[in-house]
Amino acid sequence: MPVKLRITLLFGSIVLLILLLVCGSVYYFSVTERRNEMEDRLMNRAITRARLMGQRNFDQSLLRTIDSATMMSLKDKTLQAYNYLGEKVYTYSDEPADTLTVDSQVLDDARVKGNIYFRIGKKEVVAYHHVDPNIRIVVVAGAYDEMGLMKLQQLRRILWVSFLSGSIIAFAAGYFFSGRLLRPIKKIADDINVISAQDLNRRIQAGEVHDEWQYLSETLNQLLNRLQESFDMQRRFIANASHELSTPLTSISSQLEVSLQKDREADKYRAVMQSVYQDVRHLGKLTQTLLEFAQASGNPGGLEIQPVRIDEVLMALPADVNKLNPDYVVALNFGNMPSEDHALIVFGNTELLFTAIRNIVVNACKYSDDHKAIVKLDIEAQQFIITIEDKGIGIPEHELKYIFQPFYRVNETDNADGFGLGLSLAHRIIKLHKGDIAVDSRPGEGTLFRIVLPTSKF
Repeated sequence: MPVKLRITLLFGSIVLLILLLVCGSVYYFSVTERRNEMEDRLMNRAITRARLMGQRNFDQSLLRTIDSATMMSLKDKTLQAYNYLGEKVYTYSDEPADTLTVDSQVLDDARVKGNIYFRIGKKEVVAYHHVDPNIRIVVVAGAYDEMGLMKLQQLRRILWVSFLSGSIIAFAAGYFFSGRLLRPIKKIADDINVISAQDLNRRIQAGEVHDEWQYLSETLNQLLNRLQESFDMQRRFIANASHELSTPLTSISSQLEVSLQKDREADKYRAVMQSVYQDVRHLGKLTQTLLEFAQASGNPGGLEIQPVRIDEVLMALPADVNKLNPDYVVALNFGNMPSEDHALIVFGNTELLFTAIRNIVVNACKYSDDHKAIVKLDIEAQQFIITIEDKGIGIPEHELKYIFQPFYRVNETDNADGFGLGLSLAHRIIKLHKGDIAVDSRPGEGTLFRIVLPTSKF
């Protein structure tokens, strides 16, 4: 069912229910008020007649004359009185043949309760028990409220017309306003339809009214910005990866092709094989790095998450980095460490966390004259703060915002070994662990990386 029709039905149903409640309440209270008013009028008449009949030596003919002369907007009025033996001692009716048949049970109920209200046919009747020193009787007064019932019938017609016309207007208004309400959605959908992966520069017109549609448009535009950034990064990554992979493959192919053109001495073949071996190792390292980068580009749901002692991860760095290059030195500095072991636990993947921190440490050693990196661990406000500092060449300020992009290399380090994936890989791993990484660097003075990781909560 179209949303426009669903909104129309919902809006119309709500208004329909409100109209039904209002009209039903008006009619119910009108019926109740008419009944109470009718009961009061009949009761007043019964009480008046009972008091008159309680007078000594009352004249029934005079009382009938009074009853016939009484002006009441009621039809077919009837009044009857019964003594304590149940005998009828007085009767009056507008029509001579009109009478009320009252059984003894009704009279007994009136004597017990004082007065009761009931109906006989179309007439409404009250029975009133009157007791005084002179007389004890039950007066039964009944009449047909023709005028009141006619007014109720007229009110019922008015309410039905109001209910039906209000329902029609509600559904028509709901259909009209739902169209106006959904018009921005259609415009947003039309704008999105013309956006494709090849044309992500277009954006949705948010409008100037600060409402939910503008918020939706801005949210979708932010999503498009992230998608465009992701697509651009993916294109750059594919282009750079293709270039990095093709370079050693081309070198291997060229060397093998040249060596096969004619017979050569064993030493020359050995030299070619040594060069090819270096290219193959380079290609293997690049492939392994790309696999790690792909793993870190996923989501935490695909990782093996377990409790990790962050201090043990850091203590494994010196030996591993020194194995990579004997000149590299890692100095560990643990601040005020807690006495409880569980306070040093972070939930994550041990291998990925070690890879991320090692990449930054290796860079710090590689680009420092003393080949030394200072690693410090602190705990602040349920967070691990890991700082990695060096006294190296530093990074120019205008290049800081690019260093976490895949295959990006600072101009001063273009001749150094590496693929430009280490910092990008570290950044993605830290983000996967719900952490943050920041860098502060001054050319010629050194660089400081600051990693923040949340502690586990036991």
